[in-house]
Amino acid sequence: MSIYDIIFYLFAILTLGSGYLVVTSKNIVHAAFYLLFTFFGVAGIYVLLGADFLAIVQLMVYVGGILILLLFGVMLTNRITDVKIRTGTVHIIPAVVGTGLFMGVIVSMMLRTNWKSEPAELPISTMYGLGRILLVDYVLVFELLAILLLIALIGAASIARRDTE
Repeated sequence: MSIYDIIFYLFAILTLGSGYLVVTSKNIVHAAFYLLFTFFGVAGIYVLLGADFLAIVQLMVYVGGILILLLFGVMLTNRITDVKIRTGTVHIIPAVVGTGLFMGVIVSMMLRTNWKSEPAELPISTMYGLGRILLVDYVLVFELLAILLLIALIGAASIARRDTE
């Protein structure tokens, strides 16, 4: 087992463990923080697969945008910070049967598949090519989109401020 495999398994454990905690957490703030670790784990797996641009987009969009917005929304709203998530009914037996059947099908498919293993090279970074395209060939579109996003951000802040007055 190489160091690459060990790092992959660490990211997979981080992703699955924190995903499990997101689903089972009773506090919505704790669930949001567990979701942060899930996104970091997925971004790490993207990096290991050679999709570094996708990993950066994952961090910028999901962690930097959506998750921070969710946390600010929860924390700025006084009434929902202490909300405990309640489940009305628990259907453990159908869930165990369904999960067992699903896992049986997946394990059966994994064992019956003739896996081909070939030595592969480490993935090459895609950031240089994408950065060059964005900052050389499409620089005008890139700058216009940045200005558009800035205008949308100022408009959203203006609307939010107007409601509080």
